[in-house]
Formats: sequence, structure tokens, C-alpha cells
Amino acid sequence: QLQASGGGLVQSGGSLRLSCVASGSIFSITFNDMGWYRQAPEIERELVAAVSSTGSANYADSVKGRFTISRDNAKNTVYLQMNNLKPEDTAVYYCHALYTLRRVDFGSWGQGTQVTVSS
Repeated sequence: QLQASGGGLVQSGGSLRLSCVASGSIFSITFNDMGWYRQAPEIERELVAAVSSTGSANYADSVKGRFTISRDNAKNTVYLQMNNLKPEDTAVYYCHALYTLRRVDFGSWGQGTQVTVSS
């Protein structure tokens, strides 16, 4: 339903851009908040950044000034531009989207994309 891509191996200080696009039965849905989470081994999944349907964004303190989240509502896609990457950013990154159908709120997760930052 949500397809994430763009992960990879990069050196410290490098950049990556993650993308997450909706497909299938939820492709035409208007999403509310969309965001990116990450999970490193033996660490709980944490919110990295989120963006509302109007474009208002918030970030984890650890990525402020380095990461930028954006979305294209026409394409039902959310992006995460990651600059000045650090080894501690290494994790599996998951996209997430909230939507409402018939007054019921739902959440959908992408499959995750690995980001590895070498020192």
C-alpha cells in the first residue's frame, strides 16, 4: 500500500532522499499526516519527521536542520531529504500515513528501507 524507496549506503556527511508512494486501494485517498519513522537494532521505533496535509512539518531534535520532509498531495507521495548524515542515523526507515474513511481513522505503514551511514 505504501512503497518506500531511496535507502542505501552512504558515507558520513553524505545525503540520501527517501520517497514513499501510495499504491493500490489507498492510492486515491487523501492522507492526513504523513511521516517517517526509523528503527535501529534493539531501539524502539521513533518518529523522525511528519508533515500535515497543509504542509506543516515537525522533526525529531536529532535531525533538525539536516532533514527535510515534504509531500506531493497530487501524487500521494512523501519525501525525506537527509543531508549531513551521521552514523547514528543508520536504521530502517518506515513511512506512515494517516487517513480517514467513513469517519474512522486508519494508519498505513510502508515496508521499510535500510539507511546505512558509514563513518
